[in-house]
Amino acid sequence: MTKVVLIRHGRSTANAAGVLAGRAAVALDEFGRAQAEALREALSGVQVAAAYTSPIERCRETAALAGFPDAEVADGLSECDYGDWTGLKLDELMKEQVWTDIQARPTEVSFPGGETMTGMFDRVSAAIDELTGRHADDETIVAFSHGDPIKGILAHAFGMRRDDFQRIHVAPAGISAIDYRQPHPMVLCVNVGGALAAHLGVARGPVVGGGDVGRQ
Repeated sequence: MTKVVLIRHGRSTANAAGVLAGRAAVALDEFGRAQAEALREALSGVQVAAAYTSPIERCRETAALAGFPDAEVADGLSECDYGDWTGLKLDELMKEQVWTDIQARPTEVSFPGGETMTGMFDRVSAAIDELTGRHADDETIVAFSHGDPIKGILAHAFGMRRDDFQRIHVAPAGISAIDYRQPHPMVLCVNVGGALAAHLGVARGPVVGGGDVGRQ
């Protein structure tokens, strides 16, 4: 196993508009592109053996701007499939009864016409296992993904219950890192990047899709 640097995509036009993008083709906004470009400096000095990315546009765009235009697409890193919720406004979705379950009992949630949260957890865990299995213990890889998948990966590394994964916050362009060398995963950092004020100003009440609606 090896070390994995997990990076959420920069702020997208959907993030800024308060829309649940899911697997829709949504690009970064101007602020998100600046966040992605700043990742180059954040990753300077890190010897990266390989870079992988979700197939979704905003992750591939982030990877390219961060200096990895040839990052290999890994389908397992894709965003949760929110089905019929894709493209809807978050402030409207918060009125749905299932919203409470998403926060407290996500393992019981199945999105209408989409994926179960449990299915998402299993998928991203399998993807990380497969990608780390390609590399030696002394190698570091970078994986560009989305808010909920990254929170799921971190929760597993922390040994947390899956139903508690919403206690973790991952901001757009936030950097987290896990050392997968034996005997167990060790979380090295979570949500690094940006000004401290940006982290302290996170709104309470975790939301599906990673949050940070309209933040700068």
